[in-house]
Amino acid sequence: MQLEILREERKKWLTWKNIKPYQEAIAALPKFDDITCILGDKVEIQISNLSDTNRQQIEETARLMKPWRKGPFQINTLCIDSEWQSQIKYNLLERHFDLKDKIVGDIGCNNGYYLFRMLTHQPKKLIGFDPSAIYYSQFQFMNHFIKTDIVYELLGVEHVEFYEHKFDVLFCLGVLYHRSDPVAMLKSLFKGLHKGGELILDTFMIDGEDEICLTPRDRYSKIPNIYFVPTVNALKNWCYRAGFEYVEVLETMVTESNEQRKTEWIDTQSLEDYLDPEDKTKTVEGYPAPKRVYIKAIKGK
Repeated sequence: MQLEILREERKKWLTWKNIKPYQEAIAALPKFDDITCILGDKVEIQISNLSDTNRQQIEETARLMKPWRKGPFQINTLCIDSEWQSQIKYNLLERHFDLKDKIVGDIGCNNGYYLFRMLTHQPKKLIGFDPSAIYYSQFQFMNHFIKTDIVYELLGVEHVEFYEHKFDVLFCLGVLYHRSDPVAMLKSLFKGLHKGGELILDTFMIDGEDEICLTPRDRYSKIPNIYFVPTVNALKNWCYRAGFEYVEVLETMVTESNEQRKTEWIDTQSLEDYLDPEDKTKTVEGYPAPKRVYIKAIKGK
């Protein structure tokens, strides 16, 4: 697969009529020299002596690029209160990984919230994959201030195995259930890892000891592209079939409204709209409410 040709083709996405205004707004942002970045639960940027005009320009640019799914971010007094309180997932996973001096990829990286957080672990290289020009624009907006050397590829999980180099650690958070062939996706991730490399993954799950999965007829939590929701044992089997030698369950957790909720930064429905109003343990379709399993899968040496 010739990735350079694909990259050039996807750069053209940034000229689409719905994306071009984002790119123009980012290009028009002033440059600031005196910036302090705090890469904590809230990715925070403090700009010294920010004028009212520049403050307004920054806010208008941020609001232009809604919806903001991952975060939160803050620029001086402007809080981008994203739909997902992504620090909950990140803090849950952080104690389970070591990224120092490693080549790290984040598949489905969205606007780069997790990548920005990972900088504190001093990885050798950080690469995000996400074929969304909107999320890429949000990343560019934040990186205008943070000024990192993170590489953002407008590529998907299917391109990882063909990438120019292998990875020591791959994160794939909230992607697997969107794929109609989850084992094929896991094989692609497996091929993208060095020997001994680690995959950190989360996906929807259903309870039960059987090696089975839920296959929604039409939608799951109003989402049309949810294909399979496995039990933990079924997910383990998928990983083993993909070639992974060792699978560790890190955590299971029900998605709650303190983690995912509607804010002024998305203008669309969120978790509370996806659940049965009479029984919050079920989706509006009658399936078990969203619950996630977090795993670490290791490629043998």
